[in-house]
Amino acid sequence: MTEEKQFNYDVIIIGAGPAGMTTALYASRANLSVLMLDRGIYGGNLNNTATIENYTGFPSVQGPDLAKQMYDGATQFGAKYAYGTVEKVELDGNLKKITTDMGETYTAKALVIASGSEQKKLGVAGEQEYGGKGVSYCAVCDGAFFKGKHLVVVGGGDSAVEEGMYLTQFADKVSVLVRKDHLRAAAVAQDKAKKNDKMEFIFNTSVTAIEGDDQKVTKVKTHNNATGEDGEMQADGVFIYVGNVPMTAPFADLGILDDQGWVITDDHMATKVPGIFAVGDVRETLLRQIATAVGDGALAGQEVFKYFDNLK
Repeated sequence: MTEEKQFNYDVIIIGAGPAGMTTALYASRANLSVLMLDRGIYGGNLNNTATIENYTGFPSVQGPDLAKQMYDGATQFGAKYAYGTVEKVELDGNLKKITTDMGETYTAKALVIASGSEQKKLGVAGEQEYGGKGVSYCAVCDGAFFKGKHLVVVGGGDSAVEEGMYLTQFADKVSVLVRKDHLRAAAVAQDKAKKNDKMEFIFNTSVTAIEGDDQKVTKVKTHNNATGEDGEMQADGVFIYVGNVPMTAPFADLGILDDQGWVITDDHMATKVPGIFAVGDVRETLLRQIATAVGDGALAGQEVFKYFDNLK
């Protein structure tokens, strides 16, 4: 006998990354009915991360492995998980109505936005054209396709340096193009990268275009921000890590976003709309890490319980 699908919950969490899964754990443990809705597999960006070395309790752990462990913990008290891209959120008194791309509508008294963020695009010629043909935003996903090749990594933060190091296990050479004259990555990551013979750092350099032969990337056009000189560099692939943008389009009409699209919350993870909370990388916050996402989720789970308690 097929189990009937449920559409009404106490709490719906949009997103099943570390923040969303932790919220689900705390809320379901408080005996609330919980659904996590996600457009992909649970874990979010953990699934695009190779080695994680800055999450307490794990000297080193693979992103997908950590995602599975978090999911097992998140669902142990009855929280459910469903696929679906959220297209619209509407308010109906205390109820929040969530419509997905499948045409399904879910309702809940509490909504937790944990939809996260995605890699920002460079916005240069050729980037879109060569997406999937050499342009990538995920080293774990695509690195193995570039064995023995020369790769360009664009960016100077933690993601650029760490993913660049990951790519050296496949590529013969990884050139990291940094727009400024210094790296923003953590000192530990910088030290490791600079000792890697396959990596080089080229500073004060921006990518102005990505070119190819219609089938694959062959080179990038560059601009030296210090000298003003234009140039080009041979490349078999381009991996872009220049920041993130929030995935908040379905919430634009709720009045809870700042002018950059990040969700604004108070210290209790609450937005200005009663019963709507936000956690993790989607928030306007100073630091976006697994540890901070988990902290957000724990607090939100507790605050959701208090919200229900006050409705009685």
